[in-house]
Amino acid sequence: MPSSAFRVVFHLNMDAFYASVELRDNPALRDNPALRDNPALRGKPVIVGSPPTQRRVVCAASYEARKFGVRSALPSITAGRLCPKGIFVRPRMERYREESQHIMQIVARTRAVLEQMSIDEAYLDLSAVCQAEDADASLLKSLPLARELKRQILTGRQLTAMVGIASNKLLAKIASDHQKPDGLTLIPEKDKVQFLRPLPVRALYGVGKVTERVLTAAGVRTVGDLQDYAGDLRALVGSFARQLKQFAVGADDRPLELGDEIKSISGEETFLKDTEDRKVLRACLKEQAADISARLKHRRLGAQTVQVKVRYSDFTTLTRQITMEEPLTETQDIYRLGCFLLGREKLVSRPLRLLGLGVSSLREPAGQQLGLFKETAK
Repeated sequence: MPSSAFRVVFHLNMDAFYASVELRDNPALRDNPALRDNPALRGKPVIVGSPPTQRRVVCAASYEARKFGVRSALPSITAGRLCPKGIFVRPRMERYREESQHIMQIVARTRAVLEQMSIDEAYLDLSAVCQAEDADASLLKSLPLARELKRQILTGRQLTAMVGIASNKLLAKIASDHQKPDGLTLIPEKDKVQFLRPLPVRALYGVGKVTERVLTAAGVRTVGDLQDYAGDLRALVGSFARQLKQFAVGADDRPLELGDEIKSISGEETFLKDTEDRKVLRACLKEQAADISARLKHRRLGAQTVQVKVRYSDFTTLTRQITMEEPLTETQDIYRLGCFLLGREKLVSRPLRLLGLGVSSLREPAGQQLGLFKETAK
């Protein structure tokens, strides 16, 4: 693609993917006899995870369940308390992976350069096939392709997707989040600064809880406030200031990642003496989770898959993992899932020589960006 070409970037994000697949396939009829007289789950608060009577966690939730505060990694018992009428459906990871392959085959027909972020999310660069006389004309030229992509996913897979169209990854991601569910939003170049103004600062890539608190304390609550800020942002967010100011006016030169990006983050500890002391193991997991969380935030990533690794005195080594629909970034969530896996799989049945914790399926967080203040100020 010539360097002078206008960029056209799509962000594709499936609507509540795990829950939507379950709504379509409706396996709850097999697992829950009480639903046989009322098989229409659409519009119901569906929670993908084990029932609240079991010590398990939520993998995903439909939009209706999210309204009650149900989210990935939440204990099932808590989800049941928050959403008493929630319909719990056991997760089927192989089914979701299979469905993802079908969707990505449809995406490939667009002839786009593809960066698949996760099982249900991707960036598409259509610059080579959507060139016109100027930047906004190129974006408008891509609209029929976006509508056809959504149509093919709906008719071929009976699932809905959100598509955001813009000149870069930052804006395309914001556009896809703008209308939920089943949205299609285009942000023209000529309108991007004005489009961003009313949005909360947390809508920008890289702004999470810590950074948002710092900015809010300085009176910067919206992107418009950030655009107008006359002070020195470095005093607030350190070396992130320059990039944050660019993001505030919709500028982003990040290319699509085509396979060289980091795949996983992990840590492990070999004990001086084999142990099954729960207090020691929990402290080890919490320290590893904190380190992983910090490294995720430094790279502005979230993780969908959490894995534990154990090694016994005879050097037998086992690994177990669990995958969430929404990416995780916080120490508490990663730690909780590590503890959950150890308990569910009964891995501490004898003293451990080694304990490890890791994350994979890395992607940009959806709906909540990362706090970078402490990391970028180093």
